[in-house]
Amino acid sequence: MTTGTRVIGLGHYQPDKVLTNDDLAKMVDTNDEWIQSRVGIRERRIAEKESVADMATAAAERALAASGRTAADIDLVVVATCSAIDRVPNIACRVADRLGIEAPGAYDVNTACSGFSHALATADHAIRADAATSAIVIGVEKLSDFTDWTDRSTCVLFGDGAGAAVITGVADGETPEVGPVVWGSVPKMSDAVRIEASHPYIAQEGQTVFRWAITTLAPLARKAAERAGVDMADITAFVAHQANLRIIEGIAKKLDAPNAIIASDVVESGNTSAASVPLALSKLAESGRIASGDPVLLFGFGGGLTYAGQVIRCP
Repeated sequence: MTTGTRVIGLGHYQPDKVLTNDDLAKMVDTNDEWIQSRVGIRERRIAEKESVADMATAAAERALAASGRTAADIDLVVVATCSAIDRVPNIACRVADRLGIEAPGAYDVNTACSGFSHALATADHAIRADAATSAIVIGVEKLSDFTDWTDRSTCVLFGDGAGAAVITGVADGETPEVGPVVWGSVPKMSDAVRIEASHPYIAQEGQTVFRWAITTLAPLARKAAERAGVDMADITAFVAHQANLRIIEGIAKKLDAPNAIIASDVVESGNTSAASVPLALSKLAESGRIASGDPVLLFGFGGGLTYAGQVIRCP
């Protein structure tokens, strides 16, 4: 049994179509100033031809290439999503088939916006338990399929995309680089964000989620750093679920992480639910704003209401 895991490759994918706030103003009664002042979003990407599996596979291919590993090295595929239309087969099996991964463990995780951190934790646990050796973990969403484009309170929020990470066990005597997860949920508030069969569009109680996030989540994010044995002053970046710039900045102010870059991909990508954390993380690494070995605090939260976070070292 290995003593832990590390992330060895990151990748992301976004569709080509850009939907700006000015574009939305032609569809519903809204405008750029109103949207940016309330949620901080300037534009988002919309998948016109790509499926959830298409985007997940593209992000996984890039993460796999960055890791220096091949499909033959992977024996676990975990996909976090809440926007897969088909019930069976799951997205993980479709991705594994397209990548040419033979006989992996393959499952999807649906905890909505906290999905990637949940999926990363389960892959870390599987490798620690000797049930796998190397895994691809993907967060992917096509929320445009579930967006009511006549509802100005929700259609301004969501976008499509995917992010992925390849993780593997550390060698004997090496320090794990994926920290212990802090996760949980508030079942009695589960209706605050929903996509239900009776109303197949995203619906949410925005103010309820906002108050919960601002008042509750900073101590839980700090706990993830504590469990990893990392001082908040040493955190290089804070990559939260990209729900709303006001929420991200509100949590960050309470974190007391003076040297952390605050990921703000929500401005150009919108809310991509389970894809938002790996998407923002991959972009930060690609831009060079975080370097190999830097401790990064990941923290997802949202539908369920659920939350999950951990500290990783940048590959």
